[in-house]
Amino acid sequence: MLDVKNISAFYGDAQALEDVSLSLQPHQVTALLGPNAAGKSTTLRVISGTVAAASGSVSLESQDITKMSPAERVNLGIVHVPEGRRLFGSMTVEDNLILGGYSKRKDRKTTQRLEKVYDLFPRLAERRKQEAGLMSGGEQQMCAVGRGLMADPRVLMIDEMSLGLAPVIVTQMFQIVRDIADTGMTVLLVEQHVKHALEVADFATIIDGGKTRVSGTAEELRNSDTVRESYFGS
Repeated sequence: MLDVKNISAFYGDAQALEDVSLSLQPHQVTALLGPNAAGKSTTLRVISGTVAAASGSVSLESQDITKMSPAERVNLGIVHVPEGRRLFGSMTVEDNLILGGYSKRKDRKTTQRLEKVYDLFPRLAERRKQEAGLMSGGEQQMCAVGRGLMADPRVLMIDEMSLGLAPVIVTQMFQIVRDIADTGMTVLLVEQHVKHALEVADFATIIDGGKTRVSGTAEELRNSDTVRESYFGS
């Protein structure tokens, strides 16, 4: 469905990615894994168009989108939930969610999408009139993912979803990611929490030092001694 082929990218003179490749299958969860500063977030930024690819290509259902603007990619259905949530803290939960559907404002389905988000995250329905900045970290992460869903994406990319969350919330959020994919959405999940990610993912790619190191099914990576020793810490 979405193919990244031999992508290289730079921040100034510093090379962040070198020939990174990965492929997303429709309606599946793909985990993009690796240590800190491996290039995971940069890969998402290249896919969403906020960082330009120096070489290589990004295509969505065989359409080359490498030179498209971020807005054009959102209109095609590629939605990026960035690391750090980036909510508007003084606005209500519901207003944050509605902003997420801005690109779809003409289709008059905002209410339907809101109800779907509230079904997925009942806590947000309870907090809909509360300022987003007053919620817990877990609730804010739910709101960030819900805001992404309001754009009715074909591909939902979530960057470091579990960062800073309590273990019980981490487990809950990973299950929600699985539920989202099971409704027919394609998910690309960037994570340092390797074990959890491989439990819910269908496929996985590990990058390190800005290069693709391993790709395969989640089961293959879970059962790989090399992957466990290098990335599980055991």
